[in-house]
Amino acid sequence: MAMSCRDRVIAALNQESLDRPPVAVFTTCDTIGMMEKCGASWPEAHSDPQKMATLACAQADYFGLESVRAGFCLTEEAEALGCPIDMGTSRSSPMLKGHPFTYNPMKKIYDEPDNLPDIDEFLKTGRVKTAIDAMAIMQKTHGEDYVIVGGNTGPFTLTGHLLNTENLVYSVWTEPERAQKWVGAIAPYCKAFGQAMLDNGADLIQMSEPSASTDILAPTDFPVQSGQFVKDCLGSLPGYTILHICGDSAPIIPYMLDTGADGISVEEKVPSEKAVEIANHRGCLVGNVGCAFPLFKGTPADVEKAAKQGSGESHQGGVNEESQLSPAIYSSIG
Repeated sequence: MAMSCRDRVIAALNQESLDRPPVAVFTTCDTIGMMEKCGASWPEAHSDPQKMATLACAQADYFGLESVRAGFCLTEEAEALGCPIDMGTSRSSPMLKGHPFTYNPMKKIYDEPDNLPDIDEFLKTGRVKTAIDAMAIMQKTHGEDYVIVGGNTGPFTLTGHLLNTENLVYSVWTEPERAQKWVGAIAPYCKAFGQAMLDNGADLIQMSEPSASTDILAPTDFPVQSGQFVKDCLGSLPGYTILHICGDSAPIIPYMLDTGADGISVEEKVPSEKAVEIANHRGCLVGNVGCAFPLFKGTPADVEKAAKQGSGESHQGGVNEESQLSPAIYSSIG
């Protein structure tokens, strides 16, 4: 008997036997065509809970994907913590326009992580509240058939938004304890946001921590500058959790799994069979069909080949109890 979309995703998260791997997107996948079809577009959908929920569910309603996911960018928390934002257009994501905390590179002095808003007020502010409210709408309309995914920003990345990522990374090299102090002060906001989305209807929190990529942080810096804080603010949550990090995350896959997340999301720079080998059944794997190639520039045959890599031709792209691979969720990375 074929599994439902919801049951298939949950079985994959639990590393259970599958009829086939689910085709779900836990990062963002909003397109112009999707916005036109569902009648909810950026930038309005970033700030209106009903429009956010409508666009979030369009990936299932119009694309046939097996999950629904909101919000749509990594600036929601930063704005609520004081970053000025350009909200963008229907074709561009919101962007940071400044950083509320200063750094003097000559004196190597940061502002201290004080004068931050109360966490309860943070949860009631702007697009953070929009995403929390959208979870309840999505759960009501799609929760029976689909896993409801709430997206948030990782603590190292969010700290970089507040301080300027270049300055934060510089401090990792010169004042690592001060960098950790800042990330430790920001992590409770990440945890509270994730918990609030779970409390309001989300089944799963997908945290994006792109600034902890090996393109930015040395793999040996990841556990102390990001991983230990992700463990507290993501791995300790009561719902399902997925950690996504961009770039070639192969060197830090063991550290990503040390955070206690139920699974990790990787992009096409990491061959899926290599990710499976490194992960060694420690968690669910999400990824890694590339959104530029093959999804945008490739052929259907290219997409099929990419989806089957690492899953075994003998199972028609699926994973069962006899396979040596951890159950995976096939996903394009937005």
